[in-house]
Amino acid sequence: MVDRLFAEPALAALYDPMCPRQLRADFDFYLPRVMAAGSVLDVGCGTGAMLHEARIAGHSGRLCGLDPAEGMLKEARKHTDIEWHLGNLATLTIADAFDLVVMTGHAFQVLIEDHELQTSLAAIRALLASNGRFVFETRNPTAQAWTHWTPDYPHAIRGTGTKMVRKVTVPFDGRTISFTHTFTNPDWDHEQISQSTLRFLDRPTLLQFLNEAGLEIEAQFGNWDHTPVTDRSPEIITIARRTPHAFGPFETGPWRTERP
Repeated sequence: MVDRLFAEPALAALYDPMCPRQLRADFDFYLPRVMAAGSVLDVGCGTGAMLHEARIAGHSGRLCGLDPAEGMLKEARKHTDIEWHLGNLATLTIADAFDLVVMTGHAFQVLIEDHELQTSLAAIRALLASNGRFVFETRNPTAQAWTHWTPDYPHAIRGTGTKMVRKVTVPFDGRTISFTHTFTNPDWDHEQISQSTLRFLDRPTLLQFLNEAGLEIEAQFGNWDHTPVTDRSPEIITIARRTPHAFGPFETGPWRTERP
């Protein structure tokens, strides 16, 4: 899941060159789990690159992607053997259960307000099969990744003629940080500016939100190599499952039914 400006086709087409496969260590972590699951929902699927890779690798079950950006789904829909949905967890009306729900690319951090987290996590719990898993990552706030988010020079996006500059606009306040990506290309009439805000959750706060939604942590890792979480770990990678016989207090909506 990415900034809503990626609804613009010109920017959506830049996303995969910005995040080339060889740099996606998260894919190496997620893909074995995707391949082992009969049905998968990718929340904030973007261009659908991970689901497409799973299908190419031989996944024969149900693969479903959800994203709020039309431009991203335009890219994703080039792969017609996968089910794509425009929207978010609050608008999704799928009534089926999934063996695995994932949120990659730090999509979880786009959920800024408490009610967004509560509603989204309740929806995810309701969409999970009884033995299903929810796997996602959020940046570890104690690692302070934002201290490296202001480059001194434009970043050239290989093969596109486009350059990008990232600038923090609202410093970390203990909860969120806001920044812009400015894209320029000699073939464009004007620059494109993407504005983003991300929320950073520490482990106790994350645990509280999960438990309120009727989810419990099965495992957590601090990086894609499965190392434990420490204060210096860049990530908080979480594998969660449904708490047996429990509904979260915010579980309402079209997906509010107990799953087999």
